[in-house]
Amino acid sequence: MNQQARRSIAKTASVSGTGIHTGARVTLTFRPGDPGQGVVFRRTDLEGRPEVPAKVEYLEAADRRTVLAKGDARISTVEHVLAAVYALQIDDVTIELDGPEPPILDGSAEPYYRALLSAEPKEVEGVPAYFRIGAPAAVREGDSYYLVAPGRGLRVTVTVEWPHPAIGRQSGCFDVTPDGFGVQLAGARTFGFAEELEELKSRGLALGAGPESGILLTASGVANTELRWPDEFARHKAVDLLGDLCLLGGRLEAEIVAFKPSHRGNAALIKAIKRAASPNVPVMGIEQILGVIPHRQPMLLVDRVVEIDQGKRIVGIKNVTINEPFFEGHFPGHPIMPGVLIIEAMAQVGGLLLLGQVDDPQNKVVYFMSIDNAKFRKPVVPGDQIRFELEMVQFRGKTCKMRGVGYVDGQVVAEADLMARVVDR
Repeated sequence: MNQQARRSIAKTASVSGTGIHTGARVTLTFRPGDPGQGVVFRRTDLEGRPEVPAKVEYLEAADRRTVLAKGDARISTVEHVLAAVYALQIDDVTIELDGPEPPILDGSAEPYYRALLSAEPKEVEGVPAYFRIGAPAAVREGDSYYLVAPGRGLRVTVTVEWPHPAIGRQSGCFDVTPDGFGVQLAGARTFGFAEELEELKSRGLALGAGPESGILLTASGVANTELRWPDEFARHKAVDLLGDLCLLGGRLEAEIVAFKPSHRGNAALIKAIKRAASPNVPVMGIEQILGVIPHRQPMLLVDRVVEIDQGKRIVGIKNVTINEPFFEGHFPGHPIMPGVLIIEAMAQVGGLLLLGQVDDPQNKVVYFMSIDNAKFRKPVVPGDQIRFELEMVQFRGKTCKMRGVGYVDGQVVAEADLMARVVDR
């Protein structure tokens, strides 16, 4: 398999069943995606057949499952589907549902993995986005703790711990490949505790749970099935982690150690990875940036844009080198990037987002009207790469408010609230 080629599928494949939480009967269909579109869900049962990209930006906080939402479209419990998509390195696919939640089937990712294999994964035009870790980092969310480090390919080590005779403490280490996933992980099933069922149903969850939808645990052991592996619980948590990693929007090369992983913890991990890692495929390169904003050297302070959600969010990159002219005087022998230029770079990234909202952007220019709540958390020095993330807070007429944060190696170095206006050149 060519690791530098994007992948989709050659034909459609469908599965049908009941959603574990909603109890709704639903058919899910995988359809070939256009090159570059990414992984997209489509609700065919709703007016207009709305789509929701499988990206962390559309993640909705939820208990015991991964939920995506955009506008009125909401898809619940997507992790098993996305684990199969991610493990098979499928970059472009449309996932249609005629209901609010994929079917749980046997509680594992295997039915989706088999369906995608039957749809014949194939190479398509374009280069996949890769996220690579530059330095080790730790993430904690509640009881969940993660270490992520540079690596070749993707390796996950998962440890789970429950005071239950069938679980106890389990660990597993898995090199994630399309074939290896099918052998080691795809068949690992979700699990739940009988004593929690009534409480979950009272909250509108587990309405479709049944004896065939996973592993049911009583106080003394497993009630409804034979385990497929002694450590099936740890393996399934690895499946959930991979499904959530699909929300990165690209392939991850790293080693991850996860202790008591959870969906909320996985979300925190993904956000940390996106801040610390850089995808190799820019949305806008330097030539495109030069065609939009009027800045030129030495005042052009953005090198590429790696994410744009038009009208909502943008992520831009500034590579800080020792050759920057301001380092000659700030400060000789102890070079630090001036804070005012960090904010200027942030503003230029925000300007690209704002200019994407107007007609004829080549003949417009962005004037910044105010900078509020500016804070500088850490010095920026030669060799650093600043990742600027800006979100549109308000846009009226030709004036907007944005919130910006700059990160180096996943740590905040600067933040500010910006107000700007578009005017004619």
